[in-house]
Amino acid sequence: MPLTNIQVEKAKAREKNWKLFDEKGLYLLVSKDGHKWWRLKYRFGGRADGKPGKAEKVLALGVFPEVSLKRAREKRDEARRLLADHIDPGTQKKQEEHQRRVAQLQTFEAVAREWLTKQSWGESHGARNARRLEQHVFPWVGSVGVSGIKRAQIKEVLQRIEKTGHVETAYRVLQLIRSIFDFAIAEEICEHSPCLGLSKTLSARPTRHHATITDPKQVGELLRAIDGYGGTFPVACALRLAPLLFVRPGELRKADWSEFDLDGAHPQWRIPAARMKMREQHIVPLAKQAVAILRELQPLTGPTGLVFPGLRSLARPMSENTLNAALRRLGYDKETMTAHGFRSLASSILNEQHWHKDAIERQLAHGERDKIRAAYNHADYLPERRKMMQAWADYLDGLRGQSGPNV
Repeated sequence: MPLTNIQVEKAKAREKNWKLFDEKGLYLLVSKDGHKWWRLKYRFGGRADGKPGKAEKVLALGVFPEVSLKRAREKRDEARRLLADHIDPGTQKKQEEHQRRVAQLQTFEAVAREWLTKQSWGESHGARNARRLEQHVFPWVGSVGVSGIKRAQIKEVLQRIEKTGHVETAYRVLQLIRSIFDFAIAEEICEHSPCLGLSKTLSARPTRHHATITDPKQVGELLRAIDGYGGTFPVACALRLAPLLFVRPGELRKADWSEFDLDGAHPQWRIPAARMKMREQHIVPLAKQAVAILRELQPLTGPTGLVFPGLRSLARPMSENTLNAALRRLGYDKETMTAHGFRSLASSILNEQHWHKDAIERQLAHGERDKIRAAYNHADYLPERRKMMQAWADYLDGLRGQSGPNV
């Protein structure tokens, strides 16, 4: 018997989802939460198991009461007409939805903003890339249809940036534009990218080095200066930890007490993948000197929450400029030493000391490793790294106590 409007309206939720059948494959699915969905069961194409017969499929036709019984039957009949013409209504529906979506993503800015929502960057990195597009790209080609953008237009965008002296920014913007067009092609919004070969039209990419010192005597002077830092205690602790741990400044300032194991046989800091540049969990073995600093700080900012909260809010980490500002306060200008420079400092000296190159690179969390192996083993070289990190801390202690010739 076909359904009536009264039956549909009075259908109540049960302990499990249940169905009310109409005719010709149409039924009402009533969820245990009381929602009512129209569904059409039909057969099309071959079975997945290779046996004779057609595959059974289900097509969603809408939600009651937005879609009435009468309208659900109309949709069923439309689908059955497609089946009579050997067209899969499920595939047809997906194609129509894609066409509607493409129609909404005609301009470059619309496509770019859709692409931005699909990236798994950290908050600050995502905001920075959105800002680059807003400042350097959208004002000139944002309103242009993505299929109509010419190579010359992108080239002009890049040259405008380059003329301001920001060559590195031009390269980064080109990479963003290239990725957006790759997305548009994959989504069948356009067929070609106008970015091919444009990197060759830009000036040579500048080599970027974070200012650092590597002379052992000067490193010792820096460590003694850090010990005499007169600012707030959390910043002083962050400064003392920076050369010991040589993680990226953003990873250090956003550290959370929940990530630390100070009491185990092998104290360590596990930085979540979401905060790492390579999007992979990173283990930092903690030398006894690092543990001592953290234990000093824990009564003030712990035992839970951010290790280095900002001055205005315990829920927000210290500013990204805090450590560099502290170094300036100690007399080290940006051409001499930066917070990021502690990584180069450690890399240079550890390599000179002939530690295993792969252990050093792994401790720096660089991305050269085989991606498949990295997915299964985030702790590789860990025993070697534990030895190295303790020896490194002991070496820094030695430099701190030196005031004479280079060690």
